Amino acid sequence: MSVEVRPVRGVRELREFVALPYRLHANEARWVPPLRLERYLHLGRRTNPFFRHGEAEYFLARRGGRVVGRISAHIDHRFSEFHGNRWGLFGFFECVDDKSVASALVDAAEGWLRARGRDRIVGPMDFTLNDEGGILVEGFDLDPLVRQPWHPPFYRRLFEELGFEKAMDLLSWELRIEERDKVRPLIWRLADRLEERHGVRIRPMSRRSLWRDLQAFGEIYNEAWRRNWGFVPYDEHDLRQLWFDLQLTFDREWFMLAESRDGEPVGVAITIPDINRVLARMRGRLLPFGFVHYLRRRSLCDQVRIGFLGVKPAWQHTGVAAGLYAAHYRASERTGIGRGEASWILETNSSMNRALEALGARVVKRWRVYERPLG
Repeated sequence: MSVEVRPVRGVRELREFVALPYRLHANEARWVPPLRLERYLHLGRRTNPFFRHGEAEYFLARRGGRVVGRISAHIDHRFSEFHGNRWGLFGFFECVDDKSVASALVDAAEGWLRARGRDRIVGPMDFTLNDEGGILVEGFDLDPLVRQPWHPPFYRRLFEELGFEKAMDLLSWELRIEERDKVRPLIWRLADRLEERHGVRIRPMSRRSLWRDLQAFGEIYNEAWRRNWGFVPYDEHDLRQLWFDLQLTFDREWFMLAESRDGEPVGVAITIPDINRVLARMRGRLLPFGFVHYLRRRSLCDQVRIGFLGVKPAWQHTGVAAGLYAAHYRASERTGIGRGEASWILETNSSMNRALEALGARVVKRWRVYERPLG
């Protein structure tokens, strides 16, 4: 039977769009179902600040009336303006193992982007690289941490058979507290001398001051990450959304801010307890029993994801990063959480990759962002 791809229209089709991965991956032990409510809020044009600077279309593929795939096509005008390009983006890709279905989905996304003057299709990004991004190409046998996508191995094959090429790889580095002896001694020396030599103090964030601390994070992020591939600046609306998202995962032990003697924010780390352990038990729903698992999250979360760790360029040679690394090891000792992953790290981010090697970390997962020119 032929494949029909059409834009999502109405509440019923949006429900089908959200529901598809729950059906496709129902028997996959590694896939962790996200909260359905969160997915609706993320896709909502009124609830996601992405739509203040972007536009999108969602597509469903059907065969014989049954949904067999989905994809989004979107344009991030702020991203294109910052980087001076005319890229079109795609995301939320899910599909049965069938090249004809994948091809029809991509054709629909490309047609929508081409009609809006885009010259390249890049993705997946749901909607930016600060959301979920890339196709998993290494680490299929490992559990994904919070906000790390898991995909079956055939997704990579489908994209490469369709002529997509690698645009960028995103890495996840594993750190274990029992391997602390692998950390190069220079890290500890720099951390120990940080306050005395440079007047920099590392303090925990607090829930009460989280909004103010996230404004400091935004300032650091927009300086420290701006040269990274795929970077999009944070504005106040993005920070408000981040503040909202972090309410469920905030942990004073793992949210850190480095400040100079005169109070300037110079470095930041936002590390998130891996609530995927909780989400796996909730099966995508808060009710009727999902919230009970959330209340037990401290006993269930035994690893963390280092999502953001950065230092303002003017302070990058003072040992601030070393101080943040050392603070993570101290937090690990206090909490008993002995494993974490730093992700996503761009394969081209040589300074961060060298630093993680110095910490004795190793790459355990890899996601690939693909691209194809729009002729």
